[in-house]
Amino acid sequence: MALKPVAPALDDLPTVPALNPGVMGGLKSYVAVRAHQEPLGFPGELVENWEQAAVAKMGELLGKYKSLRVYLDICVKCGACTDKCHYFLGTGDPKNMPVARQDLMRDIYRYYFTPAGKALGGLVGAKPWTRERLDDWYNYFHQCSQCRRCSLFCPYGIDTAEISMAAREIMDSIGLGQKYCNEIIGKVHKIGNNLGLPEPALIDTLEGLEEDVKDATGHDIKFPLNVVGADVLLVTPSADFFAEPHVDGLIGYAKVFHQMGLSWTMSSYASEAGNFGMFIGNYEQMKKISMRIRQAALDLKVKRIVFGECGHAWRVAYAFLNTLAGPFDFLDPKYPVPQHIMELTRGAIMSGAVRLDPSANADKIVTVHDSCNIARATRMGPEPGSQFFYPRDVLKAACPKFVDMHPDTTHARTFCCGGGGGLLTDELIDLRIKGAKPRVEALKQAVDQHGVTHMAAMCAICKSQFTKVLPYYGYDMGMVQSVHQLVSNAILLGGNS
Repeated sequence: MALKPVAPALDDLPTVPALNPGVMGGLKSYVAVRAHQEPLGFPGELVENWEQAAVAKMGELLGKYKSLRVYLDICVKCGACTDKCHYFLGTGDPKNMPVARQDLMRDIYRYYFTPAGKALGGLVGAKPWTRERLDDWYNYFHQCSQCRRCSLFCPYGIDTAEISMAAREIMDSIGLGQKYCNEIIGKVHKIGNNLGLPEPALIDTLEGLEEDVKDATGHDIKFPLNVVGADVLLVTPSADFFAEPHVDGLIGYAKVFHQMGLSWTMSSYASEAGNFGMFIGNYEQMKKISMRIRQAALDLKVKRIVFGECGHAWRVAYAFLNTLAGPFDFLDPKYPVPQHIMELTRGAIMSGAVRLDPSANADKIVTVHDSCNIARATRMGPEPGSQFFYPRDVLKAACPKFVDMHPDTTHARTFCCGGGGGLLTDELIDLRIKGAKPRVEALKQAVDQHGVTHMAAMCAICKSQFTKVLPYYGYDMGMVQSVHQLVSNAILLGGNS
């Protein structure tokens, strides 16, 4: 019988743990079966010549991405990254140090692709493929949430996320994929969203929301679907359609659109902002998912595309959407492609198009969790740092009491929630609990020092992760709020006079 996961004891702030070699070596996410692999074009099971196939795929990626070869060559083992990973801080397993995780690939790279490794082997840290080594790849490259905090502190800018993504792509190519990510990608290709929610169920859900909001506010707030000619196509994570507190954020978006007088719509064909193609490092899958959004925008003849609250969805949209699915020259050139809902809402608040009554959240002392993908890979507007001050501007307008967590754990230095990068799956709950430890330590400090009662998040995965793991640390799951949930509480509906 599996042991019940237990949260580690919290420190005042993250501290370097005692080493516990191999403690997470047996933790393994479920392997994808043929039904998850083949629809994505991957082998249904581990191929017989997996070693040769893996070496060939690595060679292909090294030729395609010069950065990958640079990252594998330039590490000097300075130690700057060792204590920056939330999974190492939570588990103490040395293989969760970013440099050690990189070395799982670096050792293979040296053996097969460098003259010194071919000639001297282990003397220069080169190691050949073995099945044990492959198992380590599968286990530990699925203990990386690709949050890139380690790269922030690396003097050479080595991006462990890119190495993890490459490792996962290599494993997929030889038939050793992860069930969670690949099953979800398949659902998007077949149905249009991560949850596999078909159009009739989506329609029913949105109609139910309209009734609920009408009962609660007396206003006819619409949640339109497949409306041709709307100003805005909203692309949001599918968790917004039913999960808590995600759905309260969706209600907030709808109220903002309503109050601004903007016509908007969602699409049943592209009812998903998330793009798990990034998690497995496969740009073909990323592009295929992104092209659904382009097609929806064309079919519905919208003027602009707005993304809802989701960290990795915004990273893909901000960094890749135009190259994967562009050009978007059929949209209104007055607006950025894409645009984040936070930029739209903040602009509406500042212009007076949307008014908020912060006393509606007077019972709350609010802090905010910076999503790692938003914090270290994007902006929300043209200004440097907009990904940090836009959400805080919105929260300060919606809440009378706002405080930040410790500066070493916010903005670009933010800690991952512990569930990103394709790890938000139940068989990894022990890792997820331990990985959340650094963030919860900073939250606890804010609670103890400032009386914080709620933590706002702007990412679907962060919200799902925190509502699951906070109870292990003695905090109520209701502590987690969507940013636009707080906007929804405070927004003044009706005339602006």
